[in-house]
Order: sequence, then structure tokens, then C-alpha cells
Amino acid sequence: MGKKATKATRKFAASGQLKKQIQQRRKVQDFKRKAERRKTGSRKGKEREGAAPAGDEKEGDDEEVDEASGKFKGMSVDDFLGGSFMEGDDDDEEMADAADSDEEDEDEDKDGIDDDESFASIDDLDDDEGAAHLQELSKLAEKDPEFFKYLQENDKELLDFDPSAMQADDEEDEDGAEEDEDEEMVSVPTLTKNILQKWQKAILEQRSLRALRKLLIAFRSAVHMNEEDQVVAWSIDDSAVYNKLITTAFKYTPVILAHHCPYKTLPEGRFKGPTQNHKWKTLQKLILSYFHNVMHLLSQLTDDDILVMALEETAKLVPYVTSSRKAVKVYLKTCLELWSTAEDKVRIAAFLSVRKLASSTDTSLLDIALKNTYLTLVRACKQTSAHTLPSINLMKNSASELYTIDHATSYPHAFGYIRQLAILLRNSMKQMTKESYKQVYNWQYVHCVDFWAIVLARACDRQKELERGAESELRPLIYPLVQVSQGAIKLIPNARSYPYHLHLSRSLLHLSQHTHTYIPLAPTLIPMVVAPLTGSFGKGGSLRPLDLETTLRAPQQYLRTRVYGEGVVDEACFVLAEYLASAPVHASVAFPEITVPILAALRHAVKAAHKPAKGAKGKGRGKEAGTVKTLVDRVEESARWVEERRRGVAFAPGKLDEVHRWESSVKVEETPLGKFVRVQRKAREKRRKLMEKARDGEGEVLDED
Repeated sequence: MGKKATKATRKFAASGQLKKQIQQRRKVQDFKRKAERRKTGSRKGKEREGAAPAGDEKEGDDEEVDEASGKFKGMSVDDFLGGSFMEGDDDDEEMADAADSDEEDEDEDKDGIDDDESFASIDDLDDDEGAAHLQELSKLAEKDPEFFKYLQENDKELLDFDPSAMQADDEEDEDGAEEDEDEEMVSVPTLTKNILQKWQKAILEQRSLRALRKLLIAFRSAVHMNEEDQVVAWSIDDSAVYNKLITTAFKYTPVILAHHCPYKTLPEGRFKGPTQNHKWKTLQKLILSYFHNVMHLLSQLTDDDILVMALEETAKLVPYVTSSRKAVKVYLKTCLELWSTAEDKVRIAAFLSVRKLASSTDTSLLDIALKNTYLTLVRACKQTSAHTLPSINLMKNSASELYTIDHATSYPHAFGYIRQLAILLRNSMKQMTKESYKQVYNWQYVHCVDFWAIVLARACDRQKELERGAESELRPLIYPLVQVSQGAIKLIPNARSYPYHLHLSRSLLHLSQHTHTYIPLAPTLIPMVVAPLTGSFGKGGSLRPLDLETTLRAPQQYLRTRVYGEGVVDEACFVLAEYLASAPVHASVAFPEITVPILAALRHAVKAAHKPAKGAKGKGRGKEAGTVKTLVDRVEESARWVEERRRGVAFAPGKLDEVHRWESSVKVEETPLGKFVRVQRKAREKRRKLMEKARDGEGEVLDED
């Protein structure tokens, strides 16, 4: 007498999936046999042909050399900045190994196999759990207050339950299921609110894995409900039940998994998956199936609130899917797509999910996250406007946080991508053509330089290094980044490129302020202040002021116009004031001597500004001269302030320890120049907010006639 089939097996056979499963397995077996026959035939053919001549082998080697020498030929800026030249065979081999381990899951996902048969062994785990977890439920408010608050707001009736009634409901469900097995399945059952509440009670009261399995099977049906060639276990007719099912699956699944398979959280915020748990092997397929269904659902959701909730709850499942490279790849791709295209709150939630993935103890996951995050950033910043700039800045700041998780792991990535920028600059300097200049003078190059300046500023911040007690591994990259940036500024020094020069100067200024590294920015900024005052920038016209933050190269009609000169002088003076008020410059004991050539050039420009511009009518450029004169006065006051402080100095310049101690005691914000810069920052911030309101149409008043 044969062994009696389990209830789950009988259900699976009755659902009509058994025949489909058998056919699918036969197709896989036929495919494997054909592939084996092809391999056998190929080996026999090679044996008949024998060894290849020596001359042919040499010719193949020559082709390889030619291919390597022309590696960068014909490559676009997008491909180059995307890191194409760094891509080797490592990722391919890694993904190939992952594909072998995930081949079985992939086949199941493609064919839409019912999860009921694959996860039938979960029922056995539930039998080992025993009675309800009343004591744990009473402590739920202390252990997980966020989930307890959610239950109070949305499912308060689940907190008031009767265990005996729950047991009777389970028995009734089992009896009904036994009766359904004897009948032929004609139509898909409809999920109702009562059925969903029974599952919720079982999950909440007993931490039932059986109820979780039923819930996730229904969740899969909801995800693939309107798709063709997809056999679902449940039909959902009510939108309220659909929303409740989706929300319940998102909220309850992490709680149940944390109870049965808790993962380890290390002191530094890293985590380690629950590989040692005896239930993990049984639950792994269920978790991966649910995770792929969530990724499929994320591409369909349009409501931002549900997207944020889905990302937040899915991030809690990341420790359970890191063993599957296929799941990691799909998850990373989905999150980064939302991070680069969605609304701000969705972007933040997506980035936090990526950061959770990068916090694994497996450093290979951090490598994958760093590479794909940078590539996504490069693609997103190809076009920049007043509307896209805030989103790009958000992406750069959040991605820089990812690169500071592990400085040693981030170093090879940062080194390789900064080297890309240097190669593009070198090619442009050699060829000196219009097309080669475009390889450097584009928004992607500017944003890449700015991004690495943000990364190095955050990683090599002087205060953080003092707290760590050691320098960052990324500090050696400051010098090559500065060299690349200054080389790009000198590539085309004409007046139309002043906006480009200002972008790179701001990036270097940010790097200098945080790392306390002296970077000579004055030779870059002084010509932008002097040229509009001494040159022929006096043309009139009705052009509106040029937005230098979203301009890379000034249009031809703005060249030598008064409005363009005023904008450049105002912005260059502010950046120069910020530079002179930074700690590496102003806190230096030699600040009066540093400012001597700067003040001389500015005074000469102010005198020249009072003369009428060549070919222009009217008086001299008094507005620009007044801006520069105010800056000169504040710098002179600060120079005298430093001279007063250093009169009582008794140490010689060779006593570097004493020099550093004196410089660290200087509070730049209390100096005349520091106070001036603080006022200018507030004024510019206020003006920026007014511009944003005007751009968004806020605060407009229409006259009522």
C-alpha cells in the first residue's frame, strides 16, 4: 500500500497545476538533453579537425592586441563616465554563479507555479510552534511600537481576540478545505474580508507560518491578477480587500520573519543573514517568491504613500534575500530606478533601501551597490535645468553617504572614476578640437567632479578624522581631483565658459572648507572679477539675467553684455569671499600676505571700472565696482584683524606645532570677512527661495477688475 498523499499535495493536484508542472519539467529535461547532445557533437568535431596551425593562433593574438589598443575608440561620454572601461569579467562570472544557484527559482517564477505545493512543508513548522503567543502579544508595544501603533490605528479588533474561537475557525477552514478537495475545482475562489481577517488573527496571535503562506499566496494572486497566462489561486473583486491584502502583506511579513528567523545586527549597523536558523531552509523559497512579487508590484504602483510604505517594509526583508544574487540584482535595479525618477520622499525611501542592502557584512554587495549607484547618477544628470537640479543635488548627497560607509571598499571605485575624468581631460588637451572639448564641457563631467568633491569632503572631514583618530583612506584622492578640476578650468579660459569655471570652483571650495586643504582658487576667480570691469562688457540690451546655476556656457547673445558682466562679477565675488573666509585661508597666520596680490588686482579693477567701457555709452560700471569695493574693504579689515592677533606671537615659522595650535584657535566667523560672508549667505538664500516660489507660481496675486 502506497504512502498517503499529504493535504497540500492533494490541493495542488486539484488546482490543475500538476499537469502544467509535469509538462514544464519535461520541457526542461528535453532542453538539457539537447544541450548535452550539442556539446558532445562539438567535442567530436574538434577531435576530427585536430589542432589549429600555429600561424592562425598568432593571428588571433594580434587581433586581441589591436582590440585592447583601441579600447576607448568610438566610446561616447555616457559609456565612458558609466565606467565601461572598468568593467571586466568579474561581474559576469559572479552573476553566472548566481544564475546557477537561482535557476530553480527562476523557472518557477517564469511559469507562475502555485506556491502552495512548493511551500507545503511550512505547515510542519507551524505544528512545532504549539499554542498561541499571548505573552509575546502583550509585549508587542514594547518590542515593536511602530507595528503596535499600526494595529491600533488600522486593525484594532485583532488585538482583542479569543483563542478558542480562533482554533474553531481553523478547524472549520480545514473541514471546508477537505470538502473542497473532493469536488472538482471549477472557478477560482474569491477572497473576502472575513478570510483575510482570519489570516491576520492567526499571524498576530500564533505567529502562524501557515497563515503567512496563505497570505503570500493571495498576495501573489493580487500582483498578477490582471496578467494573461498567469494562474492565480484567488480572485479579488473588492478594491478595499485588495488594498487591505497589500498592506497586510507589507506590514505583517517582516514581523513574522523576525520572530521565526531573526538576523544578527552588528554594532556598526551591519547585519548578517539568518543562515544558521533551522527554519531558514524551509522559509527561503517563500521569502524569495514574495520578494520577487513585491518587486513586480513596485513597477505598477503609482501612489507615493504606498510606494514609500512598500520600500520601507521591503527594506526589512533585505537580510533574508542577500543569499540570492538574482534577488539582489532585481531589488537594486528597482530601487535605483525609483531613486532617480520618483518624487523626493520616494527617492529617500528608495535610497534607504539601497543603503540597507549595502550594510551587509558581505562586501561584494557593497561593491555592487556602489557601482550601480554611480552609474545611475551619471545617467540622471545628463540634462540639468532649474527643475531637475534639486533632484540631482539630492542624488549626489545621498549617494555620497553610500560611499562613506566603508572607505577602504570605496577607494578602488573612487580612484577608477576620477581616473576616467583625467583620461577625458587628457584626450581633450591633446586633440584640441570642438568634439574633444565636448567630452569635458558637459553637465555629466561637472556633476561627476562635484560628486567626488562631496564624497571626499564627507569622508575626509577634519573633525570626523579627529574623532576617528586616523586619516581616511580616501584622502590621497584629493590631490588628483583638484588637478583634474583645475585642468578642466584652464582648458577653455574664455568669457563664455565663466559659468563652467564657477561650477568647478564651488566644488573645490566645498572640498577645501571641509578637509582644511589649501587649494589655490584665487587665480581662477580673479579673472572673472577683473574682466567685466576692465574689458568691453558694456553692451546694453533687454536680456533677462542669466541663471548661472543652470548654465554651463553663456549663449552668444549674452557675450560682452552688461547683464552678463554684472551676474558674473556678483557670483565670482561671493565665491571669492567664501574662499578667503574659509579656514585654510583666513585661519592661516600668513593671511595678510596671502591677500596682497588679490587686493592689488581688485583695486586696479575698481579704478578701471569708473571709466566708460570701450564702445559703450554712459557712465562707468558703478554697480559692479561697488560690489568689488565692498569685498576689498572687508578683506583689508580682516587682514588688519589677523595682524593684531599675531603681534604677540613668540614662536618662529619653523615651529609647526605652535603654528597649527595658533591657527586652530582662530574663529573665522568672528572676523570682519566672516561676518560679511554670513550676511551674504542669508541674503542669497532668501533670494533663492523667492525665485523658487516664483518658478512654482506661489504667492501670485491677480488684480480683480
